[in-house]
Amino acid sequence: MKQLVLVRHAKAVPYGYEEDFNRELTARGMEDAGKVSHHLREQGVVPRLIISSPAVRALQTAEIFAGTFSYPLKKIRKEHDLYHGYTTGDFLKLLRTTPDEEDVVYVFGHNPNFENYAWNICRSFSGELPTCSAVVIDLPIERWAQLEARTGTLVMQVNPKSLPR
Repeated sequence: MKQLVLVRHAKAVPYGYEEDFNRELTARGMEDAGKVSHHLREQGVVPRLIISSPAVRALQTAEIFAGTFSYPLKKIRKEHDLYHGYTTGDFLKLLRTTPDEEDVVYVFGHNPNFENYAWNICRSFSGELPTCSAVVIDLPIERWAQLEARTGTLVMQVNPKSLPR
């Protein structure tokens, strides 16, 4: 069994769209990332591999999660095409190259793509991904190369607004 955790970046500054790649997290975004990451740690969903879009807001979110899990920042794998938007097929190809010993993989990125990935990887997903939401998906595979669309089971969805302050 493998587990995939999709995390949409936390709340970013609402200006600077001409420099979209470099938009940073707001104070609320940082707080939300801390809440969601601590909740997932309490649930025992601990990353063996973290992959992130290199956009500043996604990478900052990934770094906050990494801190919660004592995951080395230098081991965060940056995938440029997570910023530009993989198709679901290309995203699955990326995941299929994951080493099999990495049984819990966290991926940080952007909507609308992450919502589409959740819809297309899970057998049933009907939600949305507000900022800093996380979707935990169980995958009935032993090797990442076996990953196929519409085979995952939604285990939990964590929205920072649903967690206590």
